[in-house]
Amino acid sequence: MKFTFTEKKIKVSDEIKEYAERKVGKIDRFFRGDSKAFITFSSERGRYRAEITIENNGMFYRVSELTGDMRASIDSACASIERQIRKNKTRLEKRLREGAFEKEPVENNLPEEEEEEKDFEIIRSKRFPIKPMTAEEAILQMNLLEHEFFAFKNQSEGNAFAIVYRRNNGGYGLISDAD
Repeated sequence: MKFTFTEKKIKVSDEIKEYAERKVGKIDRFFRGDSKAFITFSSERGRYRAEITIENNGMFYRVSELTGDMRASIDSACASIERQIRKNKTRLEKRLREGAFEKEPVENNLPEEEEEEKDFEIIRSKRFPIKPMTAEEAILQMNLLEHEFFAFKNQSEGNAFAIVYRRNNGGYGLISDAD
C-alpha cells in the first residue's frame, strides 16, 4: 500500500505517521493488487481529525473521525473503514458485475475549457476516468465517498453518461443523457 500524508493546520510527528501506516496497512488484506491510502490529519477546536481515503482498482473508501486524541481518531477511522469495506465488498460481490474491484482503463476525452468570461471563474478543476457501471454500483460508490452526486457511464443504457444523486426527501435520483 502506498501512503500519502497531508497535514492541515497541524504538525504531526513521524511516530503518529508510522502508527497510522501500521493501522491502515492492515486494511490492505481486503484488496487484490496495489492500493493507495491518503491520510489527512487536521485539528479543529482542540480536537483531532483523521481522514482516511483508500483507492483500490477504481473504488474509493473514505472515512473521517474526530476525537480528542489523534491515535484514537486513527483507530476509530480504521475500524470504520474496515467495517465499511467488509459491508460493501460483500454487497458488491453478490449484486454487482464481476470484477468490480478491478480497474478498467477508460479514456477521458473532455474538451479543454475556454476562457471567455470572468464572471464564472472556475476555482478548482478535477479530471477523473468515468467508469462504466450500473446505477446501483454508482449509488454505492457515491455513498462510500459520502458525496451528494456521482457521475458515471450507465451500462444498462449503452454506457450513456448519467448522474445519480441523493434527494433531500430521501431516496436517490438518476439523471441520464436523452440521446
